[in-house]
Amino acid sequence: MRIARPLFFTLLVLSLMVAACAAAAPEVQDESPVENVGTLKIAVLPIIDTLPMYVAEAEDLFAKYGLTVELVPVASAPERDQLLAAGQADGTINETLAVMLFNKDAVQMQAVRYALRPAEGYGHFFILASGKSGITDAQGLKGVEIGVSQGTVIEYVTERLLQAEGLTADEIKTIAVPKIPDRMALLGSGELAAGVLPDPLASLAMSQGAVNVLDDSKYPEYGFSIYSFRKDVVDTNPAAVSAFLAAIEEAVTLINADPTQYTSLLSDKGLVPPPLLETFQVPPFPAGAVPTEAEWNDGLAWLTEKGILSADVSYADSVNDSLLP
Repeated sequence: MRIARPLFFTLLVLSLMVAACAAAAPEVQDESPVENVGTLKIAVLPIIDTLPMYVAEAEDLFAKYGLTVELVPVASAPERDQLLAAGQADGTINETLAVMLFNKDAVQMQAVRYALRPAEGYGHFFILASGKSGITDAQGLKGVEIGVSQGTVIEYVTERLLQAEGLTADEIKTIAVPKIPDRMALLGSGELAAGVLPDPLASLAMSQGAVNVLDDSKYPEYGFSIYSFRKDVVDTNPAAVSAFLAAIEEAVTLINADPTQYTSLLSDKGLVPPPLLETFQVPPFPAGAVPTEAEWNDGLAWLTEKGILSADVSYADSVNDSLLP
Protein backbone atom coordinates (compact mmCIF):
# COMPACT_ATOMS: atom_id res chain seq x y z
CA MET A 1 0.00 0.00 0.00
CA ARG A 2 1.45 3.40 -0.93
CA ILE A 3 1.43 6.17 1.65
CA ALA A 4 0.28 9.57 0.40
CA ARG A 5 3.26 11.91 -0.05
CA PRO A 6 2.01 14.62 2.44
CA LEU A 7 1.43 11.97 5.10
CA PHE A 8 4.86 10.43 4.42
CA PHE A 9 6.63 13.75 4.98
CA THR A 10 4.59 14.42 8.12
CA LEU A 11 5.59 11.06 9.58
CA LEU A 12 9.23 11.64 8.62
CA VAL A 13 9.33 15.04 10.39
CA LEU A 14 7.71 13.60 13.51
CA SER A 15 10.21 10.72 13.66
CA LEU A 16 13.13 13.14 13.32
CA MET A 17 11.73 15.33 16.12
CA VAL A 18 11.34 12.31 18.42
CA ALA A 19 14.91 11.21 17.66
CA ALA A 20 16.23 14.72 18.38
CA CYS A 21 14.40 14.90 21.70
CA ALA A 22 15.73 11.49 22.69
CA ALA A 23 19.29 12.55 21.88
CA ALA A 24 18.93 15.75 23.90
CA ALA A 25 17.45 14.03 26.95
CA PRO A 26 19.82 14.26 29.90
CA GLU A 27 21.52 11.07 30.99
CA VAL A 28 20.03 9.74 34.22
CA GLN A 29 22.70 9.47 36.90
CA ASP A 30 22.96 6.37 39.03
CA GLU A 31 21.95 7.60 42.48
CA SER A 32 22.02 4.25 44.22
CA PRO A 33 22.93 4.73 47.89
CA VAL A 34 26.41 3.86 49.20
CA GLU A 35 26.47 0.58 51.06
CA ASN A 36 26.33 1.12 54.82
CA VAL A 37 29.44 -0.43 56.37
CA GLY A 38 28.55 0.32 59.98
CA THR A 39 29.44 2.62 62.86
CA LEU A 40 32.76 3.30 64.58
CA LYS A 41 33.30 5.02 67.93
CA ILE A 42 36.62 6.86 68.13
CA ALA A 43 38.06 8.13 71.43
CA VAL A 44 39.43 11.61 70.71
CA LEU A 45 41.85 13.72 72.76
CA PRO A 46 41.94 17.50 72.14
CA ILE A 47 45.18 17.35 70.12
CA ILE A 48 46.13 18.69 66.68
CA ASP A 49 46.62 15.10 65.46
CA THR A 50 42.83 14.69 65.34
CA LEU A 51 42.15 17.44 62.79
CA PRO A 52 41.67 15.05 59.82
CA MET A 53 38.84 13.29 61.66
CA TYR A 54 37.03 16.57 62.28
CA VAL A 55 37.55 17.58 58.64
CA ALA A 56 36.22 14.22 57.44
CA GLU A 57 33.17 14.76 59.65
CA ALA A 58 32.62 18.35 58.49
CA GLU A 59 33.03 17.47 54.80
CA ASP A 60 30.75 14.39 55.03
CA LEU A 61 33.61 12.14 53.95
CA PHE A 62 32.69 9.35 56.36
CA ALA A 63 29.15 9.33 54.93
CA LYS A 64 30.62 9.25 51.41
CA TYR A 65 32.05 5.84 52.23
CA GLY A 66 28.92 4.55 53.94
CA LEU A 67 30.32 4.94 57.44
CA THR A 68 28.92 6.50 60.59
CA VAL A 69 31.59 7.79 62.98
CA GLU A 70 30.99 8.92 66.54
CA LEU A 71 33.86 10.99 67.91
CA VAL A 72 33.95 10.49 71.68
CA PRO A 73 35.88 13.26 73.50
CA VAL A 74 38.26 12.13 76.26
CA ALA A 75 40.32 14.30 78.59
CA SER A 76 43.36 12.08 79.10
CA ALA A 77 45.26 9.07 77.78
CA PRO A 78 44.21 6.90 80.77
CA GLU A 79 40.54 7.72 80.08
CA ARG A 80 41.06 6.86 76.40
CA ASP A 81 42.65 3.54 77.25
CA GLN A 82 39.92 2.65 79.73
CA LEU A 83 37.26 3.13 77.04
CA LEU A 84 39.21 0.93 74.62
CA ALA A 85 39.79 -1.78 77.21
CA ALA A 86 36.08 -1.79 78.08
CA GLY A 87 35.05 -2.01 74.42
CA GLN A 88 33.34 1.39 74.62
CA ALA A 89 35.53 2.80 71.85
CA ASP A 90 36.61 1.04 68.67
CA GLY A 91 39.68 3.09 67.80
CA THR A 92 41.75 6.13 68.67
CA ILE A 93 44.91 8.10 68.04
CA ASN A 94 47.76 6.97 70.26
CA GLU A 95 51.38 5.79 69.87
CA THR A 96 53.06 2.47 69.19
CA LEU A 97 54.13 2.31 72.86
CA ALA A 98 50.46 2.27 73.89
CA VAL A 99 49.69 -0.50 71.39
CA MET A 100 52.61 -2.55 72.75
CA LEU A 101 51.27 -2.27 76.29
CA PHE A 102 47.79 -3.34 75.15
CA ASN A 103 49.32 -6.34 73.35
CA LYS A 104 51.75 -7.54 76.03
CA ASP A 105 49.68 -10.68 76.79
CA ALA A 106 47.53 -10.99 73.66
CA VAL A 107 46.98 -8.89 70.55
CA GLN A 108 44.18 -6.46 71.40
CA MET A 109 45.05 -3.43 69.23
CA GLN A 110 46.43 -2.89 65.73
CA ALA A 111 48.13 0.21 64.36
CA VAL A 112 46.67 0.92 60.91
CA ARG A 113 48.10 4.31 59.86
CA TYR A 114 50.31 7.21 60.88
CA ALA A 115 48.18 10.03 62.32
CA LEU A 116 50.78 12.81 62.60
CA ARG A 117 54.50 12.55 61.93
CA PRO A 118 57.08 15.29 62.54
CA ALA A 119 58.24 17.05 59.37
CA GLU A 120 60.91 19.61 58.62
CA GLY A 121 59.91 22.84 60.34
CA TYR A 122 57.00 21.13 62.10
CA GLY A 123 57.95 19.40 65.34
CA HIS A 124 55.50 17.27 67.28
CA PHE A 125 57.26 17.17 70.67
CA PHE A 126 59.58 19.93 71.92
CA ILE A 127 62.23 19.91 74.63
CA LEU A 128 61.92 23.45 75.99
CA ALA A 129 64.10 25.37 78.40
CA SER A 130 62.81 28.08 80.69
CA GLY A 131 63.67 31.52 79.40
CA LYS A 132 65.25 32.12 82.82
CA SER A 133 67.56 29.08 82.63
CA GLY A 134 70.10 30.33 80.11
CA ILE A 135 69.96 26.94 78.33
CA THR A 136 69.96 27.18 74.54
CA ASP A 137 71.13 23.80 73.22
CA ALA A 138 71.10 20.09 74.00
CA GLN A 139 74.56 20.17 75.59
CA GLY A 140 73.17 22.62 78.15
CA LEU A 141 70.76 19.92 79.33
CA LYS A 142 73.47 17.60 80.68
CA GLY A 143 72.45 16.70 84.22
CA VAL A 144 69.46 19.09 84.14
CA GLU A 145 66.12 17.73 85.34
CA ILE A 146 63.62 17.77 82.45
CA GLY A 147 59.91 17.64 83.26
CA VAL A 148 58.12 14.75 81.53
CA SER A 149 55.27 12.32 82.02
CA GLN A 150 57.27 9.21 82.87
CA GLY A 151 56.76 5.88 81.12
CA THR A 152 55.10 7.56 78.15
CA VAL A 153 55.97 8.58 74.61
CA ILE A 154 57.11 11.96 75.98
CA GLU A 155 59.85 10.38 78.09
CA TYR A 156 60.77 8.07 75.20
CA VAL A 157 61.10 10.94 72.72
CA THR A 158 63.08 13.02 75.24
CA GLU A 159 65.67 10.33 75.83
CA ARG A 160 66.00 9.34 72.18
CA LEU A 161 66.40 12.95 70.98
CA LEU A 162 69.09 13.71 73.56
CA GLN A 163 70.90 10.44 72.85
CA ALA A 164 70.86 11.35 69.13
CA GLU A 165 72.54 14.65 70.10
CA GLY A 166 75.33 12.81 71.91
CA LEU A 167 74.20 12.78 75.55
CA THR A 168 74.85 9.60 77.50
CA ALA A 169 72.29 7.84 79.66
CA ASP A 170 73.80 9.17 82.89
CA GLU A 171 73.72 12.75 81.55
CA ILE A 172 69.96 12.62 80.85
CA LYS A 173 67.86 13.45 83.90
CA THR A 174 64.06 13.54 83.94
CA ILE A 175 61.57 14.41 86.65
CA ALA A 176 57.91 13.40 86.75
CA VAL A 177 55.54 16.30 86.07
CA PRO A 178 52.56 14.36 84.69
CA LYS A 179 50.18 17.23 84.00
CA ILE A 180 50.98 19.43 81.01
CA PRO A 181 49.52 22.63 82.58
CA ASP A 182 51.83 22.11 85.56
CA ARG A 183 54.82 21.66 83.24
CA MET A 184 53.95 24.89 81.42
CA ALA A 185 53.49 26.85 84.63
CA LEU A 186 56.75 25.61 86.16
CA LEU A 187 58.64 26.39 82.94
CA GLY A 188 57.17 29.87 82.87
CA SER A 189 58.11 30.59 86.48
CA GLY A 190 61.61 29.17 86.08
CA GLU A 191 61.05 26.56 88.83
CA LEU A 192 61.55 23.95 86.12
CA ALA A 193 64.64 24.50 83.99
CA ALA A 194 63.35 22.33 81.13
CA GLY A 195 60.28 20.37 80.12
CA VAL A 196 58.74 18.59 77.16
CA LEU A 197 55.49 19.69 75.52
CA PRO A 198 53.56 18.71 72.40
CA ASP A 199 52.65 21.32 69.84
CA PRO A 200 50.66 23.61 69.76
CA LEU A 201 51.12 24.00 73.53
CA ALA A 202 54.86 24.15 72.89
CA SER A 203 54.26 27.10 70.55
CA LEU A 204 52.22 28.80 73.26
CA ALA A 205 55.01 28.28 75.81
CA MET A 206 57.57 29.68 73.35
CA SER A 207 55.40 32.73 72.80
CA GLN A 208 55.61 33.25 76.56
CA GLY A 209 59.41 33.03 76.70
CA ALA A 210 60.35 29.35 76.65
CA VAL A 211 63.31 28.38 74.44
CA ASN A 212 63.16 25.54 71.90
CA VAL A 213 66.26 23.49 72.66
CA LEU A 214 65.41 20.49 70.48
CA ASP A 215 62.37 19.05 68.74
CA ASP A 216 61.60 15.82 66.91
CA SER A 217 61.39 17.35 63.43
CA LYS A 218 65.12 16.52 63.27
CA TYR A 219 64.41 12.87 64.17
CA PRO A 220 60.88 12.06 62.91
CA GLU A 221 61.22 8.35 63.65
CA TYR A 222 60.45 8.96 67.33
CA GLY A 223 57.63 11.45 67.77
CA PHE A 224 54.83 10.22 65.52
CA SER A 225 51.28 9.25 66.47
CA ILE A 226 49.10 6.55 64.94
CA TYR A 227 45.51 5.52 64.32
CA SER A 228 44.84 2.20 66.01
CA PHE A 229 41.78 -0.02 66.35
CA ARG A 230 40.77 -2.88 68.57
CA LYS A 231 41.74 -6.14 66.92
CA ASP A 232 38.24 -7.57 67.22
CA VAL A 233 36.84 -4.56 65.32
CA VAL A 234 39.41 -5.02 62.54
CA ASP A 235 38.55 -8.72 62.35
CA THR A 236 34.76 -8.41 62.41
CA ASN A 237 34.34 -5.27 60.28
CA PRO A 238 37.40 -4.56 58.14
CA ALA A 239 35.18 -2.71 55.64
CA ALA A 240 34.37 -0.07 58.27
CA VAL A 241 38.04 0.48 59.12
CA SER A 242 38.91 0.65 55.40
CA ALA A 243 36.15 3.24 54.87
CA PHE A 244 37.48 5.24 57.82
CA LEU A 245 40.99 5.27 56.38
CA ALA A 246 39.72 6.25 52.92
CA ALA A 247 37.90 9.22 54.44
CA ILE A 248 40.99 10.22 56.43
CA GLU A 249 43.10 10.08 53.26
CA GLU A 250 40.76 12.56 51.54
CA ALA A 251 40.68 14.80 54.60
CA VAL A 252 44.48 14.86 54.74
CA THR A 253 44.60 15.91 51.08
CA LEU A 254 42.18 18.77 51.77
CA ILE A 255 44.11 19.99 54.83
CA ASN A 256 47.48 19.86 53.13
CA ALA A 257 46.13 21.76 50.11
CA ASP A 258 44.78 24.66 52.21
CA PRO A 259 44.88 24.35 56.01
CA THR A 260 43.58 27.90 56.50
CA GLN A 261 40.07 26.84 55.52
CA TYR A 262 39.82 24.83 58.75
CA THR A 263 40.82 27.52 61.25
CA SER A 264 37.29 27.53 62.69
CA LEU A 265 37.57 23.81 63.43
CA LEU A 266 40.82 24.37 65.32
CA SER A 267 38.95 26.84 67.49
CA ASP A 268 35.64 24.99 67.82
CA LYS A 269 37.26 21.70 68.79
CA GLY A 270 39.82 23.27 71.15
CA LEU A 271 42.82 21.99 69.19
CA VAL A 272 44.77 25.26 69.29
CA PRO A 273 44.90 27.75 72.21
CA PRO A 274 42.99 30.96 71.34
CA PRO A 275 46.10 33.22 71.51
CA LEU A 276 47.68 31.19 68.70
CA LEU A 277 44.75 30.88 66.29
CA GLU A 278 45.91 33.66 63.99
CA THR A 279 49.56 32.60 63.84
CA PHE A 280 49.66 28.82 64.32
CA GLN A 281 50.88 26.92 61.27
CA VAL A 282 48.99 23.64 60.82
CA PRO A 283 51.54 20.88 60.21
CA PRO A 284 51.44 18.78 57.04
CA PHE A 285 49.71 15.46 57.66
CA PRO A 286 51.30 12.26 56.32
CA ALA A 287 49.93 10.20 53.46
CA GLY A 288 48.70 6.70 54.24
CA ALA A 289 51.44 4.47 55.67
CA VAL A 290 52.19 2.56 58.86
CA PRO A 291 55.17 2.64 61.24
CA THR A 292 58.20 0.68 60.11
CA GLU A 293 59.46 -2.42 61.87
CA ALA A 294 62.60 -0.50 62.88
CA GLU A 295 60.47 2.22 64.52
CA TRP A 296 58.42 -0.44 66.28
CA ASN A 297 61.47 -2.31 67.54
CA ASP A 298 63.10 0.84 68.91
CA GLY A 299 60.05 1.68 70.99
CA LEU A 300 59.86 -1.91 72.19
CA ALA A 301 63.53 -1.83 73.18
CA TRP A 302 62.96 1.35 75.20
CA LEU A 303 60.01 -0.12 77.11
CA THR A 304 62.13 -3.18 77.84
CA GLU A 305 65.10 -1.06 79.00
CA LYS A 306 62.77 0.77 81.39
CA GLY A 307 61.38 -2.47 82.79
CA ILE A 308 57.88 -1.41 81.72
CA LEU A 309 57.47 -4.36 79.37
CA SER A 310 59.05 -7.81 79.34
CA ALA A 311 57.12 -9.44 76.48
CA ASP A 312 58.36 -9.49 72.87
CA VAL A 313 55.33 -7.94 71.17
CA SER A 314 55.09 -8.92 67.51
CA TYR A 315 55.26 -6.17 64.88
CA ALA A 316 53.56 -8.37 62.29
CA ASP A 317 50.58 -9.01 64.59
CA SER A 318 50.31 -5.44 65.88
CA VAL A 319 50.77 -3.32 62.73
CA ASN A 320 48.33 -3.79 59.84
CA ASP A 321 48.72 -1.96 56.52
CA SER A 322 46.21 -4.10 54.60
CA LEU A 323 43.29 -1.68 55.10
CA LEU A 324 44.93 1.44 53.68
CA PRO A 325 43.31 2.81 50.49
